[in-house]
Amino acid sequence: MESGNNNGALPLPLPLPLPLKSLNHISVLCRSVEKSLDFYKNVLGFIQVMRPGSLHFDGAWLFNYGVGIHLLKSNDPDQLPKKREINPKDNHMSFQCESMYFVEKRLKEMDIPYVKCLVEESGIFVDQLFFHDPDGFMIEICNCDNIPVIPLVIGDPVARVCKTANFVKTQQQQQQPASCEFLPKAVCVSEEPQIHCA
Repeated sequence: MESGNNNGALPLPLPLPLPLKSLNHISVLCRSVEKSLDFYKNVLGFIQVMRPGSLHFDGAWLFNYGVGIHLLKSNDPDQLPKKREINPKDNHMSFQCESMYFVEKRLKEMDIPYVKCLVEESGIFVDQLFFHDPDGFMIEICNCDNIPVIPLVIGDPVARVCKTANFVKTQQQQQQPASCEFLPKAVCVSEEPQIHCA
């Protein structure tokens, strides 16, 4: 008998995915809750919110942009990864913004090192800025909603959700100025030229 044979019966349906609603929060281990609080509040604009008193370990909760960030004081800060070069292909959380120009200007004013990337897909351009939090966890700021969300499986429920929102945006982006056509598919600008973006 062959493995996986169910004696000619109809194929078993795939299990349904978990009934999720949205992203709730991201937890980040940190060496210093105070330094991380300062960064997430004053650089990224998060607001500190009440944290349950039953949590008997050092940490803080923040919220903004429809998502929470939970800071957790590491029990062994020396074991946390050391801050490395900024690598756009490393783990990161990404935030959409209204003005990449303003974000880059503010990063320069705050003297926060960053790597700048430009990604192109079918004539649509996405700007990305990557930088680290105090513990070396990477943050991306982008205008990623320039690229429409196109499911790879026809009939996928996400297609119905995204179709209308991205249709208008796609029409607007097809009117990109011709001067952008010479740009390469992925360009990084940083003080470290050996860094490459995907």
